[in-house]
Amino acid sequence: MMPISLSPQDTMALWVTFKLAVISTTILLVLCAPAAWWLAHTRWRGKVVVEALVTLPLVLPPTVLGFYLLLLLGPRGWVGGTLESMGFNHLAFSFTGLVIGSMIYSLPFVMQPLTNAFQATGTRVLEVAATLRASPLDRFFTIVAPLARRGFLTAAVLSFAHTLGEFGVIIMVGGNIPGQTQVASIAIYDHVEAMDYQSAHALALILVILSFSLLLAVYGLNRKFKVVGVGS
Repeated sequence: MMPISLSPQDTMALWVTFKLAVISTTILLVLCAPAAWWLAHTRWRGKVVVEALVTLPLVLPPTVLGFYLLLLLGPRGWVGGTLESMGFNHLAFSFTGLVIGSMIYSLPFVMQPLTNAFQATGTRVLEVAATLRASPLDRFFTIVAPLARRGFLTAAVLSFAHTLGEFGVIIMVGGNIPGQTQVASIAIYDHVEAMDYQSAHALALILVILSFSLLLAVYGLNRKFKVVGVGS
């Protein structure tokens, strides 16, 4: 096996990747929790449209999603153009643009586990808590969140691991700027293109080990939660 050694640029690419995964996953969990709760309990007939939109990134080619995000966030786009008219920089080829693209691309991996977890909690226990005058926030944080912890854990790990391997959306929205928007997947591609397989192997192996470890942890913890739930 080839020895694992990382150049400073590869180390920076890993750092950008981890930072992107942490930030996008954290924001997604905060924003998706109320949306998933609504989606799990609403009886609105248009719910199917929302579900289709949330799931769309799963079937849409990443380059297509990245292309339209580039148009939206670029200097001539609605978001990027508005920002520039206000004296700010547009978001294309920036780390902020990466976060936005990553969040949209990973949206199904957070929404679906949370929605399923909220549906499984039911409403009976919340109705009992309401009769005891517990506020909606108290009910969510003391009842819903603990009951849905498996869903939160699964959503967090899937989103984080999915972000580690993003390529198409990232290259379209952020480009390949070392230290700013170059992530590990793009660095691997650059190494393969330059026939530097040893450097590509080092980065790829780190991502494989990390992704496998994350999935192993979530399966193990979910099994532990299930056993505890049955035993209690």
